[in-house]
Amino acid sequence: MLTLIVIGLIAIGVAVVVRGSRGLVLIAMLVLAAGLQAWRIYPYFWFAPVEVADAEEVDNGLDPSCFSVLGLNVYQHNRDYAPTRRLIDRMKPDILLLMETDQPWVDALVPSLARYRSRVMRPLGNTYGMVFATNLPVRSAGTRNITDQDTPTLYARLATHDGKPFDYIGLHPRPPVPGQDTDLRDRKIERAALAIADHDIPKLAMGDFNDVAWSRTTQLFKQVGGFLDPRIGRGSYPSFPADYASLGWPLDQLFLSPGFTFRDLHILENVQSDHRPLAATVCLSGDPARRQNGSPDKLDLQARAAARSMTEH
Repeated sequence: MLTLIVIGLIAIGVAVVVRGSRGLVLIAMLVLAAGLQAWRIYPYFWFAPVEVADAEEVDNGLDPSCFSVLGLNVYQHNRDYAPTRRLIDRMKPDILLLMETDQPWVDALVPSLARYRSRVMRPLGNTYGMVFATNLPVRSAGTRNITDQDTPTLYARLATHDGKPFDYIGLHPRPPVPGQDTDLRDRKIERAALAIADHDIPKLAMGDFNDVAWSRTTQLFKQVGGFLDPRIGRGSYPSFPADYASLGWPLDQLFLSPGFTFRDLHILENVQSDHRPLAATVCLSGDPARRQNGSPDKLDLQARAAARSMTEH
């Protein structure tokens, strides 16, 4: 959304400063660029059709197929731990994913994490530490280095309160930096998708992808993993930078397979990180959800080949 505003302001400036045919050509090019951006982000406007249907309300408000998730890149160098502790204690998510957690962060959050029956803690001092905690039934959970060492990915097989199994993937790939391309980030994102592409149970993926939802890499992850995006038709939900999130970028992602329905999604308050927390409630409804939801992009040989090509760079 911010990109369109910037392009529009540039076009106005060009119209004022540059006159004649050169000015018209520049304006036409900027309008074309704005049109391309609008086409790419159109699905994330509120008036676009949704991909993930709303969950049905139950009389007592307690649906055992529903659960809450909370994801936050804490920003390792932020040493003001109290806002994050208060956030966890207030939200009490069924699934918690924290990223950039080093040992001081883990130590500071012990009281908040103690209420969770299952925890996976991989503190690292390189800004790629990870903490996973849940009170849902756990069949397996752990981190793997699917690309470079010490950049873990969380894989867990969980179940809802009524016993429906699903896979959970927590991602935090390395971001591109000046002078370095996006290969490391793209490789991790696509390897994560390929690892669960053929799983025949529902899947949920979330984390700080260091990439926007409509990029080629993230869209390929969505296609290969067989995911739907609950933000489509509801908004882009930008989370970065935290101080200007409403004008920022949706770098923190949430993807669901077609067996899920949607109850709510929120970008929460600034907790002194450079990212805002992402919180959602989803329901694993199975066949009723599949009948209501849109269909994931078809996984063809070309998409698999493109994903594999990214993992080999």
